[in-house]
Amino acid sequence: MSPSALSSALLAVAAITFVHAQPDPADPTPLVDKHYAYPSGIPYQVDYNTAAIRGPQVGYNICNSTTENQNSMCQTSFVNHIDDFCLWAPPKPNSTIGDTEGQEVAWCTKPGHGTRLIPAGALQGVQLIKTPNYIQIAGFIDQTQINIAADDYGGELDPHGADLRGNPLGGLMYSNAFPSNGGNNNSYQQVIDWTNFMGGDGFCMKVCDPAGQNQQALCQNIYDRLGCAYNAPNNAQKGVFEVCDGDDMSPVGVYTTGGATSTYFQPPESLGPITTVPYTATPAPSSNCVTYASTALYTGQPTPSGVTTSSGASGAKSTGSSTNSGASPAKTGGAATMGVSLGAGLAGVVFAMVFLS
Repeated sequence: MSPSALSSALLAVAAITFVHAQPDPADPTPLVDKHYAYPSGIPYQVDYNTAAIRGPQVGYNICNSTTENQNSMCQTSFVNHIDDFCLWAPPKPNSTIGDTEGQEVAWCTKPGHGTRLIPAGALQGVQLIKTPNYIQIAGFIDQTQINIAADDYGGELDPHGADLRGNPLGGLMYSNAFPSNGGNNNSYQQVIDWTNFMGGDGFCMKVCDPAGQNQQALCQNIYDRLGCAYNAPNNAQKGVFEVCDGDDMSPVGVYTTGGATSTYFQPPESLGPITTVPYTATPAPSSNCVTYASTALYTGQPTPSGVTTSSGASGAKSTGSSTNSGASPAKTGGAATMGVSLGAGLAGVVFAMVFLS
């Protein structure tokens, strides 16, 4: 793909994003324009305006040892390494992403962030890819252990939303693992562009380096109906925990056929299910993969809910329905056909998609 063709395609994507977004008059500053140094510059709440249409955020952003428990309402999240990352999920049990997208809180793999902790054994396979311009994590999870209803195929969380206030409202993201960080694990950078799909017992998270290139295109947020397969193509496998180096993927929606570059835009929800997409997304080349034992990665996590222990928690409990699982144990590469539930106004309408590639 020539640089000029790619630039034209990215400009088209940016134009569509601008047209669809409408700031809330009561809080016109987009979440992506609210920048705070970690930890000294973070306010108690990023989004506190009670006059805004969706109201203020439900949680808080100053999180520490006093807020670290399974009822934490911390809405400051992190993506650092395979043993140290967070996912957005509901604060109350048996919730759907569509109904709670503005209220999600941080659930993390590691103590120390002032958040809730992902219970032991909930993560069932994780792949982390480090590329020149972003970090991508994808995998499998017993989503009932982080308050997502067993039959919910989920949806996308991102720092934009129709009112540019983000989903969740006021949700902040930080990382200490970008190349621009120079290996300094004590120095956190705020992630401006990121995307997180949750649901169907699977997840993917992509965070773009704020000092990198094409971050708005690589962490695009207008393809929420296409899931992980197009937004974060991956080779995650159930039962495998690995870290790889990788190349940047092509921006979502941009593809080449017969030497011509085109840009695909998902149709409006009013037109019904997406039945075809003109191209198939494939994971970018990866190398230098290193596998780990999950028991060596995830320690200090709470016992899963509903588990009784006699000689220590097994962490192997599976409470989700296998009928709606994002992948079966026999899958290698995480291929599964799934749907994504929508937010208010279209609840119950399910769109077909491939979640994990």
